[in-house]
Amino acid sequence: MEALAVSTFSIAVGELGDKTQLLSLILAARLRKPAPIILGILVATLANHAMACSVGRWAATLIHPETLRWVLGISFLAVAAWALFPDRAEDDLATRGNYGIFAFTATTFFLAEMGDKTQIAALALAARYDDLVSVIAGTTLGMMIVNVPTVLFAQRVASRIPIRPIRIVAAAVYALLGVLTMIRGIA
Repeated sequence: MEALAVSTFSIAVGELGDKTQLLSLILAARLRKPAPIILGILVATLANHAMACSVGRWAATLIHPETLRWVLGISFLAVAAWALFPDRAEDDLATRGNYGIFAFTATTFFLAEMGDKTQIAALALAARYDDLVSVIAGTTLGMMIVNVPTVLFAQRVASRIPIRPIRIVAAAVYALLGVLTMIRGIA
């Protein structure tokens, strides 16, 4: 249960103001079809985070637990620093290609999430926790908690979310995870 809760919370906080949340906003504003956009985000997130978590789990088997504890702690601290800086959204992502809205959303969201701080966090969480299903479920739930309201309330959400304080909270959460990982280890 801890893996699910920590994964959900850390990804939800990290996703606020992230480039994939901005992509959700752009897609919703331009395409105006929430159901296929939300489904595309769900499929892309499941695929992307399952891949990242698999790599994280594999890395955990290769690296000595004491070394892994420090690598993961430092990784979380790096993600904390990364969370403080805004991501740039590609303004024209929603106008490229001749795909259906679902396929377009799934493809662009999957690609935008590659190497993103939430994907790196998913990888680190999978290396930290043994319950891979809970980590994937939690990271996906965290993404959906942020992106579904963004899609459904695109105009209102964009003007009312104070991005800078949210980035600071996200950085603090990742820094706390980093420190706790280095102190407690992965056992």
